[in-house]
This record gives sequence, structure tokens and C-alpha cells, in this order.
Amino acid sequence: MRTWQWILSGVMSVALTVGCANAADNKPETKKPTAMANVAGAGDNKGKVSGKLAFHEVDGGVHVTGEITGLTPGKHGFHIHEKGDLSDPALKSAGGHFNPTKHKHGGPDSVERHEGDFGNITADDKGVAHIDATFKGVSLTGADNGIGGRSVIVHAKEDDMKTDPAGNAGDRIAGGVIEVAK
Repeated sequence: MRTWQWILSGVMSVALTVGCANAADNKPETKKPTAMANVAGAGDNKGKVSGKLAFHEVDGGVHVTGEITGLTPGKHGFHIHEKGDLSDPALKSAGGHFNPTKHKHGGPDSVERHEGDFGNITADDKGVAHIDATFKGVSLTGADNGIGGRSVIVHAKEDDMKTDPAGNAGDRIAGGVIEVAK
């Protein structure tokens, strides 16, 4: 009987040691911030354009996924603007593109660009744009490059990704405030 106790004691000791070693390797994961934006039409597009966007902070940027419906088919400028104020019917209260480094306008992959220059989204023939892209150089909560609390704006026309200050993208037709989860 004692032999079994010794064997059982040895097995338990090894199991406990391995379990503790594995627990040390499984450090708690640092949870990265997430945010949501409910996009709604403005002006003549009020009640026509809508969508939901999810923002997930990733290494070096923010991954944006979601869908916006009710758009005219084709490309539409897609930007982060300075303020989360959408009280003006033309969305002018959102301010200009988010541009803390004071660069010229560009596209999301341009060397020189506003941090809020996210380029274009493309609506299909049914007016639906699917977004699934990562944008570098921004975060959700960073002091210098955080986009949380700001607004995402959809423009009437395609962003040419070069003309200052907004890429000739036309009117602001829809927007939503980027609300960071708590």
C-alpha cells in the first residue's frame, strides 16, 4: 500500500509543478481598447444612410469592420474628423480631418497624410459598403493619435487622396461618433 502512496505522491508532485509552470507562462493578456460608431445620414441623406462600425486597436493602428447602407454606388471619402459633434445638419460641427501632425492630405498609405485620412469605401450596386481595413498611425485612446470620441464621416464623392484639405470628396453625407467601450 505504501508503494502506491509514494507513486501517487510523485505523480501529484509532477502534475503540480507542471501546472504551476504553465500558469506562469499564461500571463494575463492585455486587453486592447475597442469602440463602436453608429453611422447615420445627414441633410438629404437623413434616414437613408445608416450603418455600424467596430473599431479594434491592434499593434500599430486600428482595425475597422462594418457595413454602411443607403449610399449611392461607387466610392465615397471615408475620414476621421476632429470632433465628435454631429449637431450641424451638414456635419460641419465635426471639424476638419483629424490631423494632429499638421500634414497635407493624402491616402491611408501615403507618406504624408492626415491621421484621419482613411481613403475611400466602395458601395456596391445596392448601395452597401463593407469595411474591413486596418489604418496605421492611430489608436483609440492615445493622447496624441487617439480617435475615440471623434467622428467618422462619409463623403458624397470619391477622395482623390491628394487635394488639400479633404481630397475633393464633397459634402459630408453621414457620420457617427467613435465611442470607446469602457
